[in-house]
Amino acid sequence: MTFKIESIELTPLFVPFKAPVKHVMQSSKGGLGMAIKAEEPWLGGDFVISKLICNNGNIGLGESFFWLPESGITPYQIIDSIKNGLADYVIGENPFNIEKINQRMDNNVARSEAAKGLLDMACYDLMGHIKEIPTFNLMGDNIADKIPLAALIPLTSPILMKGIVKSYYRKGFRTFRLKLGNSINEDIEIVETIRKALGNEIRIRVDYNQAYDPPEAIHAIKAIESFQIDFAEQPVGADDYLGMAYVQKHVNTPLMAHEGFFSLKDFIVLVELKAVRVLGINSERPGGVTNALKALNYAKSKDIGIVLHNQPLGIASAMHIHFHAANYNSIGYATELFGQEMLEDDLISSPIDYSNGFAKIPEGSGWGVKLDEKALKRYATDETVIIGK
Repeated sequence: MTFKIESIELTPLFVPFKAPVKHVMQSSKGGLGMAIKAEEPWLGGDFVISKLICNNGNIGLGESFFWLPESGITPYQIIDSIKNGLADYVIGENPFNIEKINQRMDNNVARSEAAKGLLDMACYDLMGHIKEIPTFNLMGDNIADKIPLAALIPLTSPILMKGIVKSYYRKGFRTFRLKLGNSINEDIEIVETIRKALGNEIRIRVDYNQAYDPPEAIHAIKAIESFQIDFAEQPVGADDYLGMAYVQKHVNTPLMAHEGFFSLKDFIVLVELKAVRVLGINSERPGGVTNALKALNYAKSKDIGIVLHNQPLGIASAMHIHFHAANYNSIGYATELFGQEMLEDDLISSPIDYSNGFAKIPEGSGWGVKLDEKALKRYATDETVIIGK
């Protein structure tokens, strides 16, 4: 049988944060739990869920997360770019021709990595269902049935942050991403408080969310290097690639770009400028599984560290777990998946096993998860867009 994608279904949705998460964020300066200078409160996640329907009846699922201060696009823009452009290069194609699909999308629609990645991700799930195999078999050599997790700690008072770290430590977490950036003195207090409380049993990574200019960033990072920091995320402005390179040249701690990294080309430029020594991958950056694998292989060739991090719903969480498990020896950092901690619902019918600071690979073909259709309707912000029928 020749497999062909017959139609695409796209649903925009908003999933609020859990009440305790909102409370912690509201207690922080700016109400965002981070140093980013956005003015609107961050109350939850905007997403698009995609379904690719094959002519044999199989369905592939994809998911992408959007937040205007970082991504600059909304779910409606993603749906429009697929409906009025990208769908032409997906519908009618065999999902196993994934390189061809990506090449056609790139040839005909500039940029739009998040939209392309949403479709690419669903293709991988669809291929897994057709072949009746877990998707990690399509991404590498699986050597682990679970992956270590990192916990995200929002920027608030040092005492409250220490308390949150301790609560996740008791749950089995041993790696923590600390939000910093209100001031260098407060950064020092936060990291020192947490390192002293839990000693060298934990690993610490920090995220500045563009808080500093390059000279300040150098001062800030040097001030906490003695506390053994795994890496520092986005200390300077998202588009200040030369500033990132300047900072990386003057500090020992590896830097990672996030707000300044969307495409595979972005990452290559950052590496060639010697601006980063860690690659941060998620389901939107650099856009789907195919580009994530290319980025991973490029990073390995340049001896760049690799970390997966996001706050997704269940579909993209499963994708990250499969990706990490399939490339376990190449990923030296714990994966940060925090959607299950932050969001009201994960929109999958059976929960992923998150226990003792690890996530287990969901069992079954494809991503191993099924969409909760009732939850999809409950959180949808508009009607599902159906293309191809």
